[in-house]
Amino acid sequence: MKRSDLLFVCCVILFFLPFFVSDTIYNAYNTFNREHGMVMSFIKFAILATLGEVIGLRIRTGKYNAEGFGILPRAIVWGILGLTIKLAFVIFTSGTISFLTYMGLENAKAAFEGGFGMEKLFIAFCISVFMNSIYAPVMMTLHKITDTHILQTGGTLKGLFTPIDFRGIFRNLNWDVQWNFVFKKTIPFFWFPAHTITFLLPPDFQVLFAAVLGIALGLILAIASGKGK
Repeated sequence: MKRSDLLFVCCVILFFLPFFVSDTIYNAYNTFNREHGMVMSFIKFAILATLGEVIGLRIRTGKYNAEGFGILPRAIVWGILGLTIKLAFVIFTSGTISFLTYMGLENAKAAFEGGFGMEKLFIAFCISVFMNSIYAPVMMTLHKITDTHILQTGGTLKGLFTPIDFRGIFRNLNWDVQWNFVFKKTIPFFWFPAHTITFLLPPDFQVLFAAVLGIALGLILAIASGKGK
């Protein structure tokens, strides 16, 4: 392990440690997360998904940062994507339960809000499948477009806010990687089960698990970005 790796690990531990050793800080976090879910989604994904991308860069290049990588622009983009992810969680949870009720599973809401059982597992799986099949490909493609835009504009904040060439970037995306790795492999084999577990957990544990998934999401998309070069 290099010195930079040790320093990085220590910084990450120091950042998360207060949430585990201080009930006051953890309870304050949970309260704020409960009362300001959208704000916390922005902050959480801005930090954690970007952290995943930084780790992905380290795996690909041996460095935690590079010229033109644009950590701050990426954090802003991930914060905005985090808002859409929170939106998707709310919409697909309530929407899937309503759909299953419409299809004849009349106790879907009660089963999902109750203790663990096969019905709750089935509902959680359905939410995960619908959300990741409908929303995830759009979000992941949008991330790839913004990722390319950040690199093309030198990783600067000023460059981030310049007009994005959606048509040009979309046309030149590596769809072989986007389909065969990002969509075809990570969605069914990682995100389906990962989000099924998320929806089965109590709310407090969902917060912690979502944090881990935020890092995984950034890491997976960073690796996919490397495959596309």
